[in-house]
Amino acid sequence: MPHQLMGYDRAITMFSPDGRLLQVEYAKKTVRQGSTAIGMACSDGVLLVADKRIVDALIVVEAVEKIFQIDDHICATASGILSDARVLIERAQLKAQQHRVTYDTEVDTLTIVKDICDLKQVCTQSGGLRPFGVSTLIAGIDGNVPRLYETDPTGIYFQYRATAIGEGEVEVEDILRAEFKESITIDEGLKLSLRALSKVLGENFSLERIEAACVTVKDKKYRIFTPEQIERVTEKKVKKK
Repeated sequence: MPHQLMGYDRAITMFSPDGRLLQVEYAKKTVRQGSTAIGMACSDGVLLVADKRIVDALIVVEAVEKIFQIDDHICATASGILSDARVLIERAQLKAQQHRVTYDTEVDTLTIVKDICDLKQVCTQSGGLRPFGVSTLIAGIDGNVPRLYETDPTGIYFQYRATAIGEGEVEVEDILRAEFKESITIDEGLKLSLRALSKVLGENFSLERIEAACVTVKDKKYRIFTPEQIERVTEKKVKKK
C-alpha cells in the first residue's frame, strides 16, 4: 500500500486523501473471490445460475444453497461472504411478506433492491460497522416485465439485461456481451450460462456444482431446475465427478 494511504483503512468512516473508502474497496475484492453467479432477464422470464463451489468431498451437495427465493416472483443469488448474504436475503423475505400483509399485493423487485441497498449503505457510513462483503443479483417479474438488478457492497444498484458476479465475472461478462440477445429464452440462457461457467471453471466444471432457478412471465412462480433438467438443456453431456 502506498505510504500516503497507510492508516486510512483502519475505519470505515475515514476517507483517504484521494477520496476513497478503502474498507469498501476491500469488500469489493472479497466479492471477486467468491464463486461465480450469472443472471439474465430473458424474453420469457428471469434466470439465475450459480456455481456452488464444493470445497470438500464430504459435503452433501444437495444441501448447499446458492440461490434463494424471496417471494413467488422474486429470487436472488450472491457472491462473496454468503453468511452476509443470508442476513440480507432474510431481510428481503421479511420485507416481501410484510408488503403482502399490508397491501394485499406482491412487492415489486425494485422495492426489495432499494431496501437491501439502504442497509448496505448504512454500513459504509457508521463507525464500528463493516461493509457487507457480498454482491447480490436480484431477479423478478414486475407485471409482465423481467427485471434483473445487481447490488454491490457500497449500496449502489444497477439494472441489467445480463450480468455476472464473483471470481469469473470478467470472463463471463465478455461472453455475455458477445452472445446475449434480448430475445433469448430461459432454456437458451441456461445453455449460454453453462458454456460460460464451463470455460471459466475448466477441468473443475461439473453439473453437480451448478444450481439454476427461474421465474417465468407466464406463471410468475419461482422454480428450481433439477439436475436432470439442467443436463437435458446442455448441448453435450458433461461427465459428473
